[in-house]
Amino acid sequence: MITRRAFAASSLGALLGAGVTAASRAMDSQSKETFAVTKTPDEWKKILTPQQYYVLREHGTERAGTSPLDKTYAPGVYHCAGCGQALYSSENKFNSGTGWPSFYQAIDNKAVGTSTDKSFFMVRTEVHCSNCGGHLGHVFDDGPKPTGLRHCINGVALKFEPKAGT
Repeated sequence: MITRRAFAASSLGALLGAGVTAASRAMDSQSKETFAVTKTPDEWKKILTPQQYYVLREHGTERAGTSPLDKTYAPGVYHCAGCGQALYSSENKFNSGTGWPSFYQAIDNKAVGTSTDKSFFMVRTEVHCSNCGGHLGHVFDDGPKPTGLRHCINGVALKFEPKAGT
């Protein structure tokens, strides 16, 4: 006879395993895309911090409220921490109250790409750098005008370059 504790533990294990499998499938679908900047995992690990690697290359998420970029509102441009491509302008940044830097649009339509993320029993729209494929965060339809979008971005995936003279 199976105990409730054993049943709960095996159920949790199955759920977590399914979530990891789903995350792997989501990453596999994106990894088939071709990006201008490509590196091996070891090459990425040499240029990224462990936290940057986790977010950009393994589709991780930094803990809410931990990025100093969440409260940065100086004029400037946010670049991909992996390849340096310009992604977001401070002009399009807003305080979403979520604990992550949020933007209502990218600096250019071609700066970021999106894909469907079906991990952890959810369907979300993932945002990635169009140049290197690095995972940035997700986009939601609860943002401000003019787009109504909220690009919820991991601060560790970004490097901020202040506008000259500020």
